[in-house]
Amino acid sequence: MASGAIRRFQDRVLGPSRTGIPSTTSEIWLLGVCYKISEGESSEDADAAGCVLDAFRQDFSSLILVTYRRGFEPIGDTTYTSDVGWGCMLRSGQMLFAQALLFQRLGRSWRKKESEPPEEEYLEILELFGDSEASAFSIHNLILAGESYGLAAGSWVGPYAVCRSWESLARKKREETEVKGRSCSMAVHIVSGSEDGERGGAPILCIEDVTKTCLEYSEGETEWTSVLLLVPLVLGLDKVNPRYIPSLIATFSFPQSLGILGGKPGASTYIVGVQEDKGFYLDPHDVQQVVTVNKETQDVDTSSYHCNTLRYVPLESLDPSLALGFYCRDKDDFDDFCIRATKLAGDSNGAPLFTVTQSHRGGERGIAETSAVASSTEISGEEHEDDWQLL
Repeated sequence: MASGAIRRFQDRVLGPSRTGIPSTTSEIWLLGVCYKISEGESSEDADAAGCVLDAFRQDFSSLILVTYRRGFEPIGDTTYTSDVGWGCMLRSGQMLFAQALLFQRLGRSWRKKESEPPEEEYLEILELFGDSEASAFSIHNLILAGESYGLAAGSWVGPYAVCRSWESLARKKREETEVKGRSCSMAVHIVSGSEDGERGGAPILCIEDVTKTCLEYSEGETEWTSVLLLVPLVLGLDKVNPRYIPSLIATFSFPQSLGILGGKPGASTYIVGVQEDKGFYLDPHDVQQVVTVNKETQDVDTSSYHCNTLRYVPLESLDPSLALGFYCRDKDDFDDFCIRATKLAGDSNGAPLFTVTQSHRGGERGIAETSAVASSTEISGEEHEDDWQLL
């Protein structure tokens, strides 16, 4: 399918592309960084606002974009040499995971500089997401790791299956580290409502479980490692229940924020920022030819891995099936995240995205009793779990 046809299809699903910045006065949050726009009318205020918007655009364009590709080697035993029309959720997941690696290795303040040769670490990250089995986090290897969760070439899957597949792939690549060198240097932990992720109710982040995940990932060498937290959610029936939107917006203010995997049914995007009730996103639906990137080729063109076009979508129009991502660099960063998440759940007026507890003492009742925000799941004594669906 031609790229233009894909774009027309995407416009029908997500609605006509909304580009630019919705408001020139409201603050913008982009993966934990706030861009405050001056509301004054003087020339100085206008200049200051222009500088802030320029900084925002540079930050946005430095995020890693992963899109449909064509011309890659066949996936497994299939004849698929392109993921056009079905791979958008997988590409969205690649973007979130790539962003976590970028934050880990180069820091949140890193920006792509057109006038300078690319950093070796940056090229190494892009190489991990190449379109072949030789690249650790290629669509080929993600599908292979996620077969038990329904991933298959030519098939569209939801956020929960993709999150579990990333957990499986990261574990597999960690086991190969001794032989093939560093590829994944962070643990992946899925936050869900139960062990199988198939019960209703707000997911529960258990601190003891995350500690165990980190300990197992490091093979007992250290109690804590960098960790990527993935939180698959279903926040309504046909669309996101409006009660959850303030909390979704607030998560972008977390320094650990990695955004949202979400979009419309069958059309996933990677939402990286918010302004008022609009979400800025990177769109995987553009079709591009395969490009080979490696650290030995300093003059390689990496422009296809970045986007200068600001697109946004009303958050109320999102499909209720989505996933949140958070990257915690160390134990202190994780503790800070837990404090923020607990406060957010407590301020949610009975509609928490997820809750935080220290342990599973006493089974499910123990979770409710030890959670600092368990009581927030009730409104006037009446539980409100009707909008939570099976993942």
